This record gives sequence, structure tokens and C-alpha cells, in this order.
Amino acid sequence: MPGLGRYLAAALAARFASEGMSMAVVLLALQRTGSAAHGAFVLTAWLAPHVLAAPLAGAAAARSRRPRLFQVGALAGFTTAVAALALLLGRAPTPVVLAVAVLGGSCGPMVTGGLSSLVAGLVPAGPARDRAYGWDASTYNGAAVTAPAAVSLVAAFGSAGPAMALLAASGAVAAALAATLPYADPGPAQGAPRAGLGAGLAALWRVRELRAVTSATTLAFVGIGALTTTAVLLATTLGSPGGGGVLMTAFALGALTGALTLGRITSVPPGRLARWAMAATGVALTAAAFTPSVPLTAVAFAAAGVCDGPLLTATLRIRSEFAPAQARTQVFTLGAGLKVTAASTGAALVGLAADVPPWILVLAIAALQLAAALLHTVVAARGPARDAAPASDAGPSATGPSAGSATTAAGPRTPGAP
Repeated sequence: MPGLGRYLAAALAARFASEGMSMAVVLLALQRTGSAAHGAFVLTAWLAPHVLAAPLAGAAAARSRRPRLFQVGALAGFTTAVAALALLLGRAPTPVVLAVAVLGGSCGPMVTGGLSSLVAGLVPAGPARDRAYGWDASTYNGAAVTAPAAVSLVAAFGSAGPAMALLAASGAVAAALAATLPYADPGPAQGAPRAGLGAGLAALWRVRELRAVTSATTLAFVGIGALTTTAVLLATTLGSPGGGGVLMTAFALGALTGALTLGRITSVPPGRLARWAMAATGVALTAAAFTPSVPLTAVAFAAAGVCDGPLLTATLRIRSEFAPAQARTQVFTLGAGLKVTAASTGAALVGLAADVPPWILVLAIAALQLAAALLHTVVAARGPARDAAPASDAGPSATGPSAGSATTAAGPRTPGAP
């Protein structure tokens, strides 16, 4: 698997920059303008384009004759926007700053789902690719643990400006590493129809396995998006106003552990693994709602993180196995964009419900995880999906996994089905 190590380093660096933006933007706005609300507006402009840009970015990548160079260009655009915000935020007119944030955020789907779509071009189908997706998922969790801590540390000993510069440098490293990947640049197959802008959305709807995991994880991420604010409120009611960070760190460390251990299980069909992950996360968060102290709550949050860790791995495996070859990048970018949008919705909803007792909010988040597991079960159990557009190459078909997949059934059993 030549290049996988470099890919993982590039993915970790890119996602480190992405994960650190939420905190760095708010800290920099507070330092330069005295208003955290200004930072919230910039952050909204950064996140809002994700779901709209996802199909466009995916379609452009699929149509590109040099998909590797397209990915490098997206990472370079992302990095340039981070560096520009470090210079302009609080100094340039607000419309200019917001425009830069929108442009940078439009590259976001390629930093998340777009990067993950490259794994299929680096690792052959089978157990090796399934394990590679486990490692890929761990880069998200690793970045979620390290980026906020690094931004906070640099800002505490210096200022938020150098913290933003650190994120820009990390993005530049990611672009440089991505440029060296031994990824085949096949371009569109000769004579094959090109995937349209709606190909990814059509695949997510028409292919049962994709529809099940996308609808379920989108619902689950409404709750995950609300978890940070809820953790702060819960810790405050338990007598530790600063304990929210401890709870979320425990969750992130648990998720990293889960991705590196449970997420590497290739003998379980990914659909089943996804259901188990969401259901177990809901059970652990239910326990967290009734714990009497921050240390015990942190243990419950860590357990919830361990259970949540395999979910991303399972999701990536399903996308790789069942996405039509021509729409694979669109499926990855659109799926990531929907999850970001769902998380943003959850954050907004918990803001409106901030007066509700925190333990009830935690129970609501747990209920969303359990409902997502049930939704996946119902959707995955329905009859055969309508055929999606046929793939133009030897990639996975639209209605079944690739022949070399570790989860290909020996008989009529469909991966991901109960």
C-alpha cells in the first residue's frame, strides 16, 4: 500500500486545520473586536457552504482529468482562506471577511469527504481497504482531540493570530503531502458518460445501503452537534463550570480509541457495525444524563465516544462499496456536507433550548442516536433499491459491494442488512 502513510499524514494535517477553525476564529474575533458574536458570524459563513458546495466539488473532482491535482488545489484554497482570515479578521470590512470565509468553507467538503474518497485509489478492495478506512476515521478523531487543545495552548501563551497561522501551516503541509501521493489519475473513462451534478444525490437516495447510512448518520449528527454546548451546561449544573471541556475531551479520546480498535473490525458488515455504534452511543449517553459528578460523567462520555468511534469507519466503508464509480467523490463530499449541516442545526437547536435542564438535553441527544439506529434498521431492511446508474469502470456497483470487499457475502445476504 504505497502512499497510505503519506495520505494519513496529509489527512491528519488537513483535518487538524479544519477542526481548529471553530475555536480559533472565535478567539481571534474576541481578541481583535471584543465580540465573540462577530466570530460566530464568520464561523457560520465558513460552515454554511459545506452542503451547497459538496455536490459541486464532488462533480468537479469526478470530471477532472487530474483528480489528485484538483484535491491539492482544494487544499491550497482552504489553506489560503485560513491565512487570509488570520490577517483580515477584525481589520478588513466585514463583507470582505465573510466572503473569504465563504470561499474557504466551499473547499471544506474536499478536506473531509473528498480526501476520504482517495483511499479507493490508494488501497485495493478487500480487508486492506477496510482497515485503511479505519485509520482514515482515526485522523478525524485525532484532529478533534489535538486541534482545539493546540489552538487554546498557542492562544494562551501568545495570541489567536499565531494559532490561526498554525492552522494555515498545517493546511499547507497537507497540500504538499497530497501532491506526492502515488494516486492514479485516470480521469473519465473513454466514451463513458460523465456524472452530472445530481449523480451523488441520486445515488444517496436510490441505493438502499447509502440511503440508510446517510439518513441515519445525518439524524445522529443533529445530536452530536448539540453535544458540546450541552456538555458545558451539564458540567455547570454539576458544580464545575469549566468541566465541559473535560467531558468533550473524554468523548473525543474515546472516539479515537473506538476508531483504532472497534473500527478496525472487518468481519462485521459495516451496516450492522453502524447500527451497533449508534445504539450503544445512545445507551452510554443515557447513562451520562444520570451521573452525579463530572468525573463519572466523563467516564460515561468516554464510553459514548468509544461506541461512536466505529461509526465513521463503517460509513466510509459503505460509501466506498456501494457508491457508483463515477459518483463516488460526490457521494463522499455530499455525505460529509449533510453531516456538517446536521451538526450545525443541532448546535442552533440547543442554543434555543438552553433553559431546559441539561440532563434532559443529554437524554434528547441519546434519543436521537437510538432513533438513528432504528431508522437505519428500517431503511436497510426494505426491499431492493432501484438500480442506480451503472459504473463505467471496475469500481463498486451501485447496488452491491465490490467483489474484492471483505464484506462481500458468500450467499444472498446483503452487507449492512439485519
